[in-house]
Amino acid sequence: MAVEQDHTQPKGADAGTVRAAREILSGDRRHGRLARVMPFLGPAFIASVAYVDPGNFATNIAGGAQYGYMLLWVVLACNLMAMLVQLLSAKLGVATGLNLAEHCRARFSRPTVWFLWVLMEIMAMATDLAEFVGAAIGFHLLLGFPLWAGGLLTAVATFLILGLERYGFRPLEIAITCFVGLVACCYVVETFLDRPDWGLVVYHSFVPRFQGTESVLLAAGILGATVMPHAIFLHSSLTGGRIHVRDPVQLRRLFKFQIVDVVVAMVIAGAVNAAMLIMAAATFHQAGMTQIGTIEAAHETLVPLLGKAASVVFALSLVAAGLSSSAVGTMAGQVMMQGFIHRRLPVWLRRGVTIVPSLVVILAGFDPTRTLVLSQVVLSFALPFAIIPLVVFTSRSDVMGVLANRRPTIVIAGLVAALVVALNVFLLVRLFVGD
Repeated sequence: MAVEQDHTQPKGADAGTVRAAREILSGDRRHGRLARVMPFLGPAFIASVAYVDPGNFATNIAGGAQYGYMLLWVVLACNLMAMLVQLLSAKLGVATGLNLAEHCRARFSRPTVWFLWVLMEIMAMATDLAEFVGAAIGFHLLLGFPLWAGGLLTAVATFLILGLERYGFRPLEIAITCFVGLVACCYVVETFLDRPDWGLVVYHSFVPRFQGTESVLLAAGILGATVMPHAIFLHSSLTGGRIHVRDPVQLRRLFKFQIVDVVVAMVIAGAVNAAMLIMAAATFHQAGMTQIGTIEAAHETLVPLLGKAASVVFALSLVAAGLSSSAVGTMAGQVMMQGFIHRRLPVWLRRGVTIVPSLVVILAGFDPTRTLVLSQVVLSFALPFAIIPLVVFTSRSDVMGVLANRRPTIVIAGLVAALVVALNVFLLVRLFVGD
């Protein structure tokens, strides 16, 4: 089935970025090394927001508080898997100009497409719920607002961020990248304040180890909060709708630049996740506070342990993560609706609809951290339906042309997909069945 591509003409900052990119892809070497990379950076930074969202705060803090530095290797392994998945997603967009949802619509039966769309919409709502609630918690901790007021402030701020889309992809990419940078800077400060044992950090980053089934369960939770379905769909759309080339040589060059984009963005996201766990290990676990169960408790406990500055920085990072991931989640929802069923809601309407369940959760008095954890469980259901088609499509030469996965990539990607699915199944079984 043929799929139409809807590529609008870039304007303003976008036009300059696309023009520079085309010059570089055509072999123009007048640009310096850094200038040659800059036009291609951005899509992975938007996708990487999913890897530093409030769900990651909950799982990484729990892991560090309960087991110290022991699960750092899980964070590293999950980041490497996420890096591969996002590379495949970027490659799908580069090679075909279409996103993953559009490929599913073109190649699956109509009932399957509608099933996938409904499933992914539920996933998008769960994702948005976690991110919205996380930002509301951040405003509550930072400014002392009640959660409902923090929720309303989150809604307004998200509308403003999404409003940048009208000016093209570049302003939005810059804004989201600034949020990611803010979260990273906050955790640089946190790491400086908590003074971790760097010898143990290095050791546990590379030596796999578990301590009972509970640590395995928590590792599965870290994975569930790391590899995100909506980031897979969104990333393929961002690269597919950005710079369009068909020449095989230029395609390979373009993908090489996307590799740089993904590696830089995911290294930063992985470092932030590791810093979250390190902070919890160096403060809560070392002080014997192994049962820190909520984000609010973690924030309050930082004051006597590290001082007021640490708690403020922690809350600020949560706000930045929540706002940026909430905006990105709404973008992903738009991409999936357009790709699966060729429908598109105005951003304000889609954002308004997803605000309602989030505010209901807040006003009903549900435990915010528990809500974050349950949202990750919903994502576990959806993940196989994103990652398996991605691996299949990127391995087909009739779809990908010269960028089709080679045999080693197929094997590694297949193993990653199997491992991701197996760990998520384990998480769900443990949750609903128990020991």
